This record gives sequence, C-alpha cells and structure tokens, in this order.
Amino acid sequence: MIDIIIVDDHDLFRMGTTMVLKSIPNYNVVAQAACGEEFFEKLNALETKPNLALLDIMLPDMSGIDIARKLRSEHPDIQILMLSAETSESTILSLTDIGVEGFVSKNAPTDELLVAINTIIEGGTYFAKDIAKLIRDVCNSTELHVELSEREEDIIRLCCEGLRAKDISEQLNISIRTVETHKTNIFTKLGINNNVALVRYAIRRGILQL
Repeated sequence: MIDIIIVDDHDLFRMGTTMVLKSIPNYNVVAQAACGEEFFEKLNALETKPNLALLDIMLPDMSGIDIARKLRSEHPDIQILMLSAETSESTILSLTDIGVEGFVSKNAPTDELLVAINTIIEGGTYFAKDIAKLIRDVCNSTELHVELSEREEDIIRLCCEGLRAKDISEQLNISIRTVETHKTNIFTKLGINNNVALVRYAIRRGILQL
C-alpha cells in the first residue's frame, strides 16, 4: 500500500482529493490536516509514517514551504508533492532548493496528479510542464560549466524521466553497475547529491526537454 497524508485548508478540495485517491488500488490516505500544526500532530501519532505527503502552500498557521523544510529535515524518507495554485517564482525556487520531489498546480487534471504520484513513488521526480518552464526561465544558473559526455547526458535525461538504474541499463544496453558509476561521476562533477538537484540542472541546461 502507498500511504498518503494530505494537508490543505480547503475542506472540499481535501475531501475530494481523498475520495479520488481512495478509489485507486493500493492508495491509502492515512490522515488529513487543515494546517501545519494539525499535520505534525497526526504525523507524529502514526506508528508507520506515510510514503508521500501532499502539501498545499497557503495554510492558516504556517506555509507549505516551512512544512516541507521541516519535513525534509525530520522525516527525509517521506516524499513531498506540492499541490497548490501558488506558482510564484520565489515559491518554486524555494521548494526546489528544499528538495521536494514534485509540484503540480491545483488546476491540473486528476490524471496528471496520479501520474505525478506514481512517478514519485517509483523514485522519480515530477514537475508539471509550466513549473519546469518557470524554473528554466527564471533560474540564473550558478553552476560552473561542466563537460558531460553524450552517455552522461543520456543517463541524466533518463533519470529525470523517473527510470530506475535497471531500466536505464536495459535501454542503453549497459550494466546496472555502469549506470551507477556514471551517476556517481555525474553527481561528483555537478557537486550535487540528489535527483531533485539533477532535474533542476537538466532543466537549466536544456538536457530535459519540455
């Protein structure tokens, strides 16, 4: 089962999202919260922590950004998908710096939400196209220019598409060990240590096509 916790101060939206997710096999909404304080109370009361947190940004007591930052620090194994109508430049960049696994607008269709959840649960990242375009357009890259091989760019692109090492090895006809070695070298070259930073780099450099 994929255990999910939802944080949103709009009762109808929260209840509607819960109903949709409960209708999907293997999805289990373990708790709902209308604010940050209620969220952490319910989270701490759970014996088994959820796999994924769906977080709104605009909440009555603390922002979704603050929640995401605290959640990433205290419960790094819980994946974070932001689901909000707030898509300002500063908000998006703050969330990518924190390292959330995805961001989908509240205006997105249900199918896109489910794709985002599945992608994240399988180890990938998901930023809706409009969000990815915003990141690309407003980020003034601070990375030094790094020479990457064609094979390394292929691996970056496939990682950003959510493929696992096994899938990448099959697609490129190389061993899983070779994939992992390439990925380690890429992380070292770029000075990063997670897939979210890799996605951000790929968007900036145009490796990940929108």
